[in-house]
Formats: sequence, structure tokens, C-alpha cells
Amino acid sequence: MKFFIIFTTFLILMHGYIGWRFIGPAKLKRFHKWIAWGVLFLIPLTMPLTFQFRIRGVNTWWSDLSGWIGYISLGFFSLVLAVLLVRDSIWIIAAVIRFIIVMVKRAIAPKQAIKTALDKERRHFLIQSMNLGLLGTSALLTGCGFYEARRRPTLVKVSVPIPNLPKELEGLQIAQISDLHVGLTIKRDYVERVVKQVNDLEAPIIAMTGDLADGLVSGIRDEVAPIGDLYAPYGKFFVTGNHEYYSGVEDWVEEIDRLGFTVLLNSHRILTHGNTNFVLAGVTDYSGGRFLKSHISNPMHAVDGAGPGDVRILLAHQPRSIFAAAKAGFDLQISGHTHGGQYFPWNMLVELYQPFTKGLHRYEKTWIYVNRGTGYWGPAMRLGVPSEITLITLTGRKSKGQA
Repeated sequence: MKFFIIFTTFLILMHGYIGWRFIGPAKLKRFHKWIAWGVLFLIPLTMPLTFQFRIRGVNTWWSDLSGWIGYISLGFFSLVLAVLLVRDSIWIIAAVIRFIIVMVKRAIAPKQAIKTALDKERRHFLIQSMNLGLLGTSALLTGCGFYEARRRPTLVKVSVPIPNLPKELEGLQIAQISDLHVGLTIKRDYVERVVKQVNDLEAPIIAMTGDLADGLVSGIRDEVAPIGDLYAPYGKFFVTGNHEYYSGVEDWVEEIDRLGFTVLLNSHRILTHGNTNFVLAGVTDYSGGRFLKSHISNPMHAVDGAGPGDVRILLAHQPRSIFAAAKAGFDLQISGHTHGGQYFPWNMLVELYQPFTKGLHRYEKTWIYVNRGTGYWGPAMRLGVPSEITLITLTGRKSKGQA
């Protein structure tokens, strides 16, 4: 409820500011201005409506339509807001500079007439032209972002150098999927394409690091069903993301288990490759304890009784788990959650509360790889941050991963 109130307030403020800066200066009749304001505030109402559909498990063509309208408009108007804020910030700085220059000139030559403003008509023309340019640029970026989000996920190959890696584990591969967000705009056909891509890799281990779906199991069971066709000889493993808790985490854990995944809830499995054992552990989402006390995320507890495994790998939805993972002695943490920022300006916000947002990094003695997301959340939009399926290869060589 708190998130719903904050998000709705943000939408109202965002659309109000956009209307003030675009509709206000426009030479429209009063009636047409009222229509423009009405449309501007009716469109974002589809977002709260979409959330209610998701919560209640409504899955029809008109709930999908509401979702598409709401999410595309959110993407478009958030881009408009971003470029508008940049422009207005530049204008404010320029106005302050002009004011200082005028004051200096008046101090030097107080009797000299100083022209400080543009002709009213010319000023209006410049504002309108710039406003149209901003809207056109935002529309173009929205279209490019939509194409990027909906196309085939990029295959990212990354090598992780593990010190003292046993020779038998050299070249061991893990295929990672994260943040599919199956629901209102990502459907069964997209999931089927992802499943085919992953199976074609023939990786011995498949890891799904949370946020599989947005919606109740009863409403979208058929949409996520293709993940049951994923196959890996050593098994396919799942850890919860924050979105599983929004839609009934216990039901989703049961459903994902039914689809053949081993769900790691602060637990581990000891896998054998050749004659060498290694530990694959998983934790509940970093925020899971706020929903269920039994789901408090605990990397240390996840390896209780594991013994001194040759290699310790942790699946954790949020990169923030890295601090506890390093203390627990993990060699590698595999995460998602951030979507790599997905698109501006959200990429700047993600960096405020996550230590890493994409790619391979080192924290103390632990490596962490952050997947950019195999799907997307909210607006069907990605700009400069393509979705991905990751193929992680363990190596004893001192090479660097690429993302």
C-alpha cells in the first residue's frame, strides 16, 4: 500500500509538471486545454488499474490493453520528464548567468539602456518549437526502447577467474536467467523463445535468479509453463526475487518446484563434477523477511553443514547480498534485480541503492555477476541496456569477464 501511494503521487506530480510546461504555454482554446489536461491525467490512471488487475488475478484482453497503455505511457512520459528537467535546469542556470551579467553591466554603466529580453512572439515561437522537439525526441526514444526490450535477449558470455580452481571444474558453465517478469506484457511466446535459447546452450546448470512473474499463479500459470521444459543435467535452480512476494511467494515456490526447479531458500546443494564437489547455494530475496519471517535472507545460513567445498557459488536476487556473501566465504555471487538500469533516468536511481548494477565485479575476495535481466519490468523499454541470457564459465586463469 505504501508503494502504491508513493507511486500514484509520483505519477500525479509528474503529469502535473509536464502539463504546466507543455499545455500552459500552448496557444490552445480553453476547451481544448481542458481536454489536454483531462487526457494527461486519465492515461496514468491505467497504472493503478493495472496494479489492481494484477493483485486480483484478472487476465483478460482488456486487462492486457490497460497494461500496455499504462506502461507505454509511463515510459514515454518519464522520458519527457527527464528531458524536460534537463532543459529547465539549463534555462535556470542560463537565467541566473544573464541576471548576473545584467547586474554587472548596470553597475559599470548605470545610464546605458540594456536589452534583456527577447521579443514576446519570438520567445513563444522558440518555446513551442523546443517543446515539440522534446516530445518528438521522447517519442523516438520510446520506439527505439520498445524495439530493444521486445527483441531476442542477447547472449552474454562471461569468464569468472576463481583462485585455486580445481582442474576438473575448469570450464564448468552455468546458464543464468533473471527478471523475466512474465505477466501483463511478457507472455508465453517470449518465455518459449528464452527457453529455446537456454536449452541450445546445453549448460550443465541453469540458474534463475528471481522475479519470474508479476501476477498470481492462478492467473498466469500457463504463461510461465514453458520454463518446465528447461533442461540441465546437474539441475535447474531458483531463488526468490522481490516480485515473488508481491504475488504470493508460497504459491510461486510451490509452482516453480512443480515445474522441476530446485528452489533454494537459504539452503544449498552439493554437486559433483567429475571427482570434485562444489557448493551451489541460494538465498531468499534481500527484502524477503519483510513479508515472511522465515524468508529473512541469510547467506551464512545457506551453507550451514556444507563443509569446505572446493568452490562456493551463491544465487542471490539482489546485488546487496554481496556484503553478507563475502563474509560467508563465497567465491561467486550470481544476481539480477537491477535490469542494468533499463533506461534513463531509472539507471541513475538504481545506482543509489545497489552496489553493482551490471556485469562482473570483485568485492573483497568474492566475485559478483549482475545480469541485466532477461525480460523487463514496467514499460516495455530498454535504452542502451539490452536484455540478456548469461553463460558463466568458471576458470582458474586470471582472465576478466565481459558484459
